[in-house]
Order: sequence, then structure tokens, then C-alpha cells
Amino acid sequence: MSHKYDVVIVGAGISGINAAYRVQDVLPNHTYKILEGRHELGGTWSLFKYPGVRSDSDLHTFGFAFNPWAKSNPIAEGHSIAEYVAETAAKFGIHRNIEYRHKVLSADWSSDAQHWRLEVDNDGHRKVYYAKFVVMGTGYYNYEKPLNAAIPGLDKFGGGRVHPQFWPEDLDYKNKKMVVVGSGATAITLLPALVKGGAKHVTMLQRSPSYIMSLPQPKPNDPLPFYQRWLPKSIALPIKKWLNYIVAWLLYLFCQQFPTTAANWLRSEAKKHLPKDFVMDRHFYPSYNPWDQRLCLCPDADFFKCFETGRAQIVTDTIRSVVEDGIELDSGEKLDADIIVTATGLDLQLCGNIALSVDKKPVHIPDHWLWRFTMLTGVPNMGVIIGYTNGSWTLGADASSRLLARLMALMRDNGYTAATPQISDKEMENPQGILNMNSTYITSKSTILPHAGNSGPWLPRTNYIKDTWNAKRADLRQGMKFDKVSS
Repeated sequence: MSHKYDVVIVGAGISGINAAYRVQDVLPNHTYKILEGRHELGGTWSLFKYPGVRSDSDLHTFGFAFNPWAKSNPIAEGHSIAEYVAETAAKFGIHRNIEYRHKVLSADWSSDAQHWRLEVDNDGHRKVYYAKFVVMGTGYYNYEKPLNAAIPGLDKFGGGRVHPQFWPEDLDYKNKKMVVVGSGATAITLLPALVKGGAKHVTMLQRSPSYIMSLPQPKPNDPLPFYQRWLPKSIALPIKKWLNYIVAWLLYLFCQQFPTTAANWLRSEAKKHLPKDFVMDRHFYPSYNPWDQRLCLCPDADFFKCFETGRAQIVTDTIRSVVEDGIELDSGEKLDADIIVTATGLDLQLCGNIALSVDKKPVHIPDHWLWRFTMLTGVPNMGVIIGYTNGSWTLGADASSRLLARLMALMRDNGYTAATPQISDKEMENPQGILNMNSTYITSKSTILPHAGNSGPWLPRTNYIKDTWNAKRADLRQGMKFDKVSS
């Protein structure tokens, strides 16, 4: 059985739901379907179940522009975000176009037929879908396996072992000694949640520290900003989004332009929330500048405050070997553990590990360049949704979705059947990376990513304001080859 649509969107997470709204808003007569491999929508926010899982961006910028986050809290737990995504899909009728347990295995573009052919597994049954345009809303993480932790002797451990990405819902960690290996956003979320959840003692073992900043959460009795008191929500919430974006962007620029001052300020702010006798040296002195890796946020300083309980500690050291009852460190210290949590990062993967091909010729993603950060050179009628690493993911994802919807409208209005990005040899000189971070999970997988160019529509992203302008007004013909083939 085959299924034919104007657009197929892969993935029913933040990116997929956002893309669906933009397609149906700009192209109301286009047919579309969202293919989701799992049994529910929500992507990351319905998959990750580890204690305390929450956003690492404020929800006023992370939320959908067309359905703003209306709650007062800027940092939200995973289940609240999943509910918000589901409510948004229902509100705009997007949920009616989702096929669950439909995992896309391969996608081949046919130049003769001018469409994509997608092979899909539906609980062991093979289906074929055809689409004039495909949008990959799959994010850039591998949802089936985490980044290899490469911890020596881990197999020797006799206790429990868990990765946050696959946290067992029945894991009993009460009154247990736990070691969380890692220093990123996940580890910083886990530490206070595990302490609050009844762990006997939790150690965050980090090879190198991260920059961490507290983000206050509004209290129930806090007065609303004046614009929220006097203006309707349809105006006030977009204002709140833009104010939050501008503040975050200015903080990013401050950190990049004045890294020493920014580092000292972040450490001084952290010290205010830590116990008076807490030793800052070593544990809060990262080897990189602020925002060279993602700045970690914690609501109401919960990460810093958990050390007041006496049941949490940070150890900055390297692992010599895991043994049966704990972890031996290169310093000679040993950490006893009943459970080890490997919060060592996620595995990068573009396009959901789908076997892509053009006229049966495999697409090797690292050989390609990104056109306006949204389409691969030489690959017709396929968008790849990538959000920001130095800001809320959804801001970048929405800029891409609006650009793609405008491109599809241009194709419809001119009778084009294919749009294929093409880059010149000169534009390929001095390629740039597409993710402006030096985090381990990015640098270790940089060879699997496409390139950004040095000029025009091949430049990497810089900021949301410019990307919004591009989404609305950029020349869609620059760097793009259009075909008009009669069917």
C-alpha cells in the first residue's frame, strides 16, 4: 500500500510540530503527514524520563511563536513541555496528521518521478510513502543509543548502571550512594533531583567543570511585568519572548567579547548560592571561556543549594578504573557507589539515521554544504531542521520552517517540481563548522556533519534576528537550482 502527500515531515517533536504548523499556515491546500517512529509525540520531552528532566532554555523563547508559553515559569520540567507540545498539536489540528509507530528507514529521490519514495516500518509491516517534499524534524541526537562513555573498567561494576537517556522508571535509588559521571546540563539537573528524591549521597564526578547560572523562577505572588498587566496576551507574550531573547543574546555577546570578566562574574554569582565553606577552586573553574560550551541553567539555584544538605558533593578528577563497588580516581581517591549514572552526553546524528539517496546514489552527509542552514547541496526538496546551540532550539527551528514554507510556496506559484541547492567551488573554500560549540559531544562527531560555507546563503547562523529576516525576505533563488518537469 502506498501513500502520497505533498509534504512528509519526519518526527513529531518540537521541530516536527513547528514545521507542520508553518506548512498548513502558508500552504493550506498542501497535504502533509508526520511520521513518528515512537508511540507518542513530544520527541525528547516524552522520551527522557530521568529525575528532574527539564528545559535548558527559557520556555518563553523555547515555546512556539504561534502558541507562546503562557505559564510564568521560564524553566519547565519535561512532562510539562510534552503536555504543551501535545496541546499545541491538538489546538491547531496537527495531531490528525500524525502516524505513530512509523519509523522511516530510507528515503530516495527520483529525478524521473520528481518525488521522494520513503520506506517505512510500522510495527513490522513495510509501507511506502511518496512525497514531493520531505522535512527532517529529527533533531541531531541519536535516540536509540547514547554517546559511548569510554569509562575504563565500567563492566566490572557490580552495582546498578544507568544512562539518563534510558532511565528505568522503576529504578529505586532511595538510600543509595550514587555517582553521576558528567558535568553538563543533564548532570546539573540530576544532582538536586536525586538528592530531593531520597538518594543517600550523590557525587557529581567531573573531568572538567562547566559554567552554571541560576535563573530565578517567578513566585505565585510576584507582580507581573507592566506590559503583561496592561496588554492582551496576544501582544504581551510575544513581547516577553523578544525581551528574553534579547537579554540572552546580550549575555552571549558579553561572554564572547569579555570572557574573563564574564567568567569572574559567573563564578561570583555561583559563590553567592553555595555554602559559605564551599571550596570554589578546581570545581568551578572551567578550562574554556563562557559560551564556548553551552551555559548551564538551574532554576532558583537548586544545583548550588543541594550542597547544603550534606548529601551532595562535586569531585573534579579523572577515572583510573571502575571497580566492583565504586570508582578509583587518578588522584588515589575512591568513590563508593551503589549506582553509577553515565551522564556523559548524547550521540550526534542527523536525519535520524535514515538511509538517504538521490536516484539510488547514497547521500553522504559530511560531503555536503548547508543552504541557509536548512537544505543539503545536491539533495532536492528536503529540509533539515537544526535549531540553535547558543540559544533556544525552537527559535532556529522556526526560522528554518518558515524559510521552507516560503520556498514551497515559491515552487507552487512558479510550477517548479524540484529545488536543489548548488554551491560553487569558490564558495566551498574555507568551510566552517555548523555548530559553534566545542563541547565533547559535538567535537567528537564533527566528521558526520555537513559544512557551512564562507559567503552568501552558505554562511553559518549568527543570530535569530538575521535568521528571521532571511526566513521572510532572503533571496530564495541564490544558490538554488529549480526544475520544472511535467509529470
